[in-house]
Amino acid sequence: QVQLVESGGGLVQPGGSLRLSCTASGMIVSTYTMGWYRQAPGKQRALVARLTGEGSAYYVNSVKGRFIISRDNAKNTVYLQMNSLKPEDTALYYCNAYRSSLTGRAREDYWGQGTQVTVSS
Repeated sequence: QVQLVESGGGLVQPGGSLRLSCTASGMIVSTYTMGWYRQAPGKQRALVARLTGEGSAYYVNSVKGRFIISRDNAKNTVYLQMNSLKPEDTALYYCNAYRSSLTGRAREDYWGQGTQVTVSS
């Protein structure tokens, strides 16, 4: 079965950095659009960054220039490097894998369990 496992969250001071990891099993990350989402207390889950199978990256405006999404195909792992962290980055961060339906392939949408990032002084 497909499984996405996030790691790397924790407590960091404003201006600090963290690197989140999403290690996949049962699927190949380079064949999916991989995304990082976050959900802060009292808010809905929102997209942070995504990386297509072809390697194109997208970031929401609030993290542009601070976060970098990347992929290590040999490790079947997607990363989110988070720099210059702000208190408003505090959230539960989720890894997502998505593939649209094609002939002979059903739509697929998988989620990890989440990893907590807390930015506080």
